[in-house]
Amino acid sequence: MSAHQEPSPIEIEAPQKVTEIETYGVAPIPVRAQTSRPFDLFRLTFGGANTFATIILGTLPIAYGLGFAASAAATVVGVIVGALILSPMALFGPRTRTNNAVSSGAHFGVVGRALGSLLSLLTAVAFFSISVWVSGDAIVGATARLGYEGGDGLRATAYGVIAVAVFAVCVYGYRFMLLINKVAVVAGSALMLLGAVAYGGSFDPSYAGSGEYLLGGFWPTWVLAVLTIMANPVSFGGFLGDWSRYIPASHSTRSMLAAPFLAQVATLLPFFFGLATATLVADPGDYVTGLAVVSPLWYALPLLLVALVGGLSTGTTALYGTGLDFSSLVPRLNRVQGTVVVGCLALVLIFVGTFLFDIVETINAFVILIVLLTSPWMVILMLGYLFRRGFYRVEDLQVFNEGRRGGAYWFTRGVNWRAMTAWLAAAAMGLVFANTPMLVGPLGNLAGGIDLSLPVALLTAAVVYPAALVLFPEPRSVFGPAGPRLVPAAPDTEPEPEPRPSVPA
Repeated sequence: MSAHQEPSPIEIEAPQKVTEIETYGVAPIPVRAQTSRPFDLFRLTFGGANTFATIILGTLPIAYGLGFAASAAATVVGVIVGALILSPMALFGPRTRTNNAVSSGAHFGVVGRALGSLLSLLTAVAFFSISVWVSGDAIVGATARLGYEGGDGLRATAYGVIAVAVFAVCVYGYRFMLLINKVAVVAGSALMLLGAVAYGGSFDPSYAGSGEYLLGGFWPTWVLAVLTIMANPVSFGGFLGDWSRYIPASHSTRSMLAAPFLAQVATLLPFFFGLATATLVADPGDYVTGLAVVSPLWYALPLLLVALVGGLSTGTTALYGTGLDFSSLVPRLNRVQGTVVVGCLALVLIFVGTFLFDIVETINAFVILIVLLTSPWMVILMLGYLFRRGFYRVEDLQVFNEGRRGGAYWFTRGVNWRAMTAWLAAAAMGLVFANTPMLVGPLGNLAGGIDLSLPVALLTAAVVYPAALVLFPEPRSVFGPAGPRLVPAAPDTEPEPEPRPSVPA
């Protein structure tokens, strides 16, 4: 069945029970299993970001020295721009019936798609670490406000409990995640809105900030804040396909674009919760502890629930997709085993980062790097989708995962150097123009200290990739029956896929 054919009603299977462990890996899920709706995608995307991890990102503009008004403007711009970049990443799953890293093989080659897996791994480790770290620290702070000082022992226990709970949800899979996010969206939102009562009397919207800008000047620091906020929506780019693959391709493009965009707009709630409360704490750089100190005693328990629900929600959305993808790169591991391996690696990072190093600086560096490296990758996929008219050969995307060669997406030894060169150029140019606390490129001060890395990286990808397709046209077979849009095509040269190995009777 092609990606554009609609399944007949008799092909639709009953949704998997919440208590059943999901068996689908990165192989194309059956069309009959595509029983979700764009609203489910909204719920998962919003639930995964309606958390304490997002609250922490929301506090960073204040920690950078900005006032409330400037921080609010940076937050709105970061969320909207990031959501616009993110939304098209929901279009691949319904057509390829697999995750976005594997789908990227259509443009980067079935071997070159390992780049997407690497970016997803980087993102998952960063945001799983953030979710467990801040949720654990919030639990310690809330219990201290209730009169119990647990110290490092309680902190380590909280990390372990949240991590094990996240592992359990991810092992059960997609349906269990939907259930958790139903709870997370409602409970998290209600508890944050209750925070308006808890902190409303102390909040001052005219808060002017410390005036000690992190990058020395207002505009360089404001742009850094925008990039930091953008990390949240952009971080979902590698994962949207994990969930959108359960949605039939018959749903409109408009609804598929709207679901993740509106979900990210809704995250202004946790962002502004963090932003507003960061103006109340003595040291915005130590927000979690400071928030516990200024919280009314009656809000300590709700704060604890925000931390627990949020840690589960963000942790599962980050870990599930990377465990799924990791299992495809290491065929000996199934989805469950891959999830546990990646989760354990991230948990080690959390403990080492918390008790031996400054995890805050490390995570700050990670989120900027995620934006800088992932955004041009996403731009190349979006342009590729446009040029291919949304056409994908589902079976040919799985060649490398099955240990075979050939197919429409084999290109040069499994790598499409047109897309790979565009990404390498964009990433390199972004690093050259970067101006962050931990990374200043050779041209980082070209615009008076304002970080130009993201617009330069996006523009480079948007120019180099189409130019490469014009100068070195792709084979006609990758474009499907309708042919290419806006770019030329070359005669077919790609070998037929190797046959699947026969299975002994």
